Amino acid sequence: MNQIADHTARLLGVESVELAHFSSGDLSALMRAETGSGESYIVKTGPAPALEAEMLRLIAATGAPAPRVIAADDTLLIMEEVAGSSGFSGAEDDLARVLTALHQPVDRPYGFGADFSFGKVAIRNNETPSWVTFWRDNRLLNNLAGLPSPLARRVESLAARLGELIPDTPPPALLHGDLWSGNVMTAGGRVTALIDPACYYGDREVDLAMAELFGHLDERFYSRYGALDPGFETRRAVYSLWPALVHFRLFGSGYRAMVEGFLTEAGH
Repeated sequence: MNQIADHTARLLGVESVELAHFSSGDLSALMRAETGSGESYIVKTGPAPALEAEMLRLIAATGAPAPRVIAADDTLLIMEEVAGSSGFSGAEDDLARVLTALHQPVDRPYGFGADFSFGKVAIRNNETPSWVTFWRDNRLLNNLAGLPSPLARRVESLAARLGELIPDTPPPALLHGDLWSGNVMTAGGRVTALIDPACYYGDREVDLAMAELFGHLDERFYSRYGALDPGFETRRAVYSLWPALVHFRLFGSGYRAMVEGFLTEAGH
């Protein structure tokens, strides 16, 4: 903790800070840093703090709320502390406004300029003009070595027919990339920040599928966000399979039923 405090002080350009535990997740830890002048910040460790800082700035540039980045390097990310608590229940209408801003189409390839990771699970973001190619190679087939052979065969079978299930050229949009309810901060029915991003560019429906994984987007959300193309239920299963595979690889067999369920929903 002393080394982190010293490093935080150097990044902030102050003589010293007091660090206190804020919260811990499966893949990173958060601390609150207080300076001698009474200012406080959130300090985060993790796999790629400088890259996460870039992602937060990209989110903010769309008009969607994100914590302001104070400083970052390859070891630490220092951010402003945002108001609210995690979870979007009661703020679905405002979440639709936020995601409409985030998901404005952009003219660029699918993927991202750098890879990321969830713990030991690499997130490959190789850029490509084909969304089917991106999802097949970077979100499905790259998991095969970490799966039991029966699951691997089913994923491989789905990948072979992927072009029949998802579009090849949906409008590219900036994705949060890990938009479960715990990564949406709200207060008073408003979204105050999107946190813990794993950004890349792709089909906006990926974020919607992730939001539905451990939460529920109600009619208030969809009436404001706008209609989706027919076949969303099947595409949602394909897109939900990716975080299910990540959870299976990180946390084990307790998530096997989730993986199998999405494979079945997708017709495999």
